[in-house]
Amino acid sequence: MAITAKASLYHSVRIDEKKCVGCVRCMKGCPTKAIRVKNGKAKIIKERCIDCGECLRVCPYDAVLPITTSSADLKKFKYKVALPSPVLYSQFGQHVRPNEILSALKQLGFDYVYEEALMCEMTSRAIEEYLDEYKGPNPVISSTCPVVVRLIQRLFPSLCQLIIPIEPPREIASKNLRSEISEKYNLRKEDIGIIHITPCSAKMVSINYPETMKKSHLDGALSIQQVYNDIMKSIKRPSRPFMLDTQSPVSGIGIGWTISGGEIRGLKYFHSVSVSGVYDTIRILEDVEAGKLKNIEYLECMICPDGCIGGPLTVENRFVAKSNVLRLIRTFGDKKRVDTHFVKKLYKEKFFSFEASVKPKPFAPLDKNRAKAIKKMELIEKTTKELPGIDCGVCGAPDCKTFAEDIARGKAKLDECIFLKKKRINRKKETLWRKKK
Repeated sequence: MAITAKASLYHSVRIDEKKCVGCVRCMKGCPTKAIRVKNGKAKIIKERCIDCGECLRVCPYDAVLPITTSSADLKKFKYKVALPSPVLYSQFGQHVRPNEILSALKQLGFDYVYEEALMCEMTSRAIEEYLDEYKGPNPVISSTCPVVVRLIQRLFPSLCQLIIPIEPPREIASKNLRSEISEKYNLRKEDIGIIHITPCSAKMVSINYPETMKKSHLDGALSIQQVYNDIMKSIKRPSRPFMLDTQSPVSGIGIGWTISGGEIRGLKYFHSVSVSGVYDTIRILEDVEAGKLKNIEYLECMICPDGCIGGPLTVENRFVAKSNVLRLIRTFGDKKRVDTHFVKKLYKEKFFSFEASVKPKPFAPLDKNRAKAIKKMELIEKTTKELPGIDCGVCGAPDCKTFAEDIARGKAKLDECIFLKKKRINRKKETLWRKKK
């Protein structure tokens, strides 16, 4: 099934043509070959974009911009809730307590701030319940990263059945919060705005067009970059060393979800593997597709390097952020802050479950007509042999093979390759020279 839904056309990044200089770095960095450079400006092929944020990460001119919720969008809600990713705790140094960050966030105009790390720990318990019952093929793949889910839908559609049917903590927390706040303050659910504080813009896609539910329980997302300076102004940095606040709601197990391997750290007794970074994720999914990882029970994939702390909308250097997270994990320890029996009850009630399964959405074929598709494949093969094979990107495509495919699809012309064009000009000159001679 080709991507035809409106969701495939909504994305979390856009290119500012005024800033774009056509340097091709975003085009070269895109793992799904979703960017072309035409007339000196980068263009996103919306049907191929999975919102991984690599273009955001590599653009040196700030020409790739994230699409997130604006302050104006927040004004339509009577009651505003901030749901910060635990990544936020890693951004302000080693001596700032999570509770200080949560308090500072509330001063930005939110009526309530919820600590997501607790829900991460609850989700860990729900995953254990699922794996205890699971009898299907291995490995089961985490559903936490929305980009990984989209990547599987597009490039590895046969693996959709392996994605664990449990919603990520941000959605589960939002569902719970909306019901509780509505009942407690006698508010209509639509008057409550629950905003995720996120390290990556991909969350906006999962909020606006969720894959496994009719409507997201979240109402928007602000980037860590958007709130960072205001939080910094509100925080009073203590000179004393960091000490554990025994009244803190923070979960050490939940905080671990922010780094690669953190999700499986919370699982006991299962043979699990974690991988981070878009290209390593693609490689391990290729191994899964080839049947090489059947002995692995659970696979945690995170598209950003080192996990969510490597998100393109963070502020702190990811290596420093990782050090901060590890310190927090040591401080708060592996002490469980959730009731296992309560989580089990919620799991049985399908509180954590998908409303619908993840559907395969592979990229559009060369042609719906099989015979025409075969002819186009032959044309790609023939054209690729004619091209120089140096993958320079001057034609506006990331490599020669992709350029050949663009030609077969009618999206490019052969004379856009400057090397072939130069050869033809030289041949004409040589022919004219011979005629004159």
